Amino acid sequence: MKILAADDQPLILKSIGNKLSQLGYQMFYAKNGQEAIDIFEAQQPDLVIIDLNMPVKSGFEVIEHIRNLKKSTTPIIVISGNDEENIIVDTFNLGVDDYIEKPVGLNEVLVRVKRLLKPMFDSKNSLDLEHKPLQILQKRAIGVVIPCYNEETRLSCKVFSDFVHQNLGYHLCFVNDGSKDNTLGVLENLRKGREDYISIYDCQQNGGKSEAVRLGILHLAKNPHFDYVGYLDADLSTDFQDFEDLVKTIETSQFKIVSGSRISRMGADITKESGRKIISMPINMIIRTILGMSFRDTQCGAKIMTKDIANNIFNEKFVTRWVFDVEVFLRMKKFYGKDTVQNMICEQPLKRWIHADGSKLSMKDSVKILGQLLKIAIHYR
Repeated sequence: MKILAADDQPLILKSIGNKLSQLGYQMFYAKNGQEAIDIFEAQQPDLVIIDLNMPVKSGFEVIEHIRNLKKSTTPIIVISGNDEENIIVDTFNLGVDDYIEKPVGLNEVLVRVKRLLKPMFDSKNSLDLEHKPLQILQKRAIGVVIPCYNEETRLSCKVFSDFVHQNLGYHLCFVNDGSKDNTLGVLENLRKGREDYISIYDCQQNGGKSEAVRLGILHLAKNPHFDYVGYLDADLSTDFQDFEDLVKTIETSQFKIVSGSRISRMGADITKESGRKIISMPINMIIRTILGMSFRDTQCGAKIMTKDIANNIFNEKFVTRWVFDVEVFLRMKKFYGKDTVQNMICEQPLKRWIHADGSKLSMKDSVKILGQLLKIAIHYR
């Protein structure tokens, strides 16, 4: 049996296709609506799995072609991030057989395919999902930069590999910032067999965290398939669960950037070294003065943004190596205007943040930040 899968997100197509190919289906892929129509005409598939929002021709136009123009009864499953009731009703009125909202478990998708193509599933290729790990097809495609400098012994490789296996739609781009240890070798081993979900941007010389993040963000922003891009610290002091909460916020709002905030409060596990707590208070006060905005925590290493922010704000090198986050918000303020920018930024409290042993930023460096803030104040004055 043949299945046509049409989606403009390659990560989603690859994830669905791999699973269905393992069950013996012959898979055909389309990245836009016109390709889907052409492949349908040429291959006459037994099932069509389609997204609604695609370039050239939409999923609606493909469904209309199959049902109204060709008068075909080929089963159609829509998998879409659109949860508006009128859209769902319209697709059923056009004659689709099933509508699945993203995010959705991949196992659920396979069960629904089984329901529509019962003859294909005999005792040899039946679905055994009882002990399969949960894998989620995400609503959007997300590119995440993870800057690395001498992280050979600190990288939680299993955590990263498990995350991309379970969260289909995420792509992790590790930026090796001129590491002097075997960080690059560790990253290459981590990427092996996961090339669609993990990439490496290798910098020959150490340029500091600001340049590593900037280059990684610009690299990901060039990829038309990512809806959002962001960055996360390699030590996972902010974990993936909190990062996903940042993504959900930007998906369901008009914010252009959502920034994690390490605010201590009831119900949150925020752990910092006592020395860092002391030095962070005057630093945050200085930062708020420079910004002219009431930020509580600009320096959290977990942020997600739209690609226009990436292209407009990260296009030039930052003045400082560490406190570039302050520069990001100053550049946004200058680019969009103070009144506008305050409605574009969301500072979202984290549920968990744990200071990781072996941090590259020492207490001495924390003191140096005061000098970098002065440099920023002068440069962006």
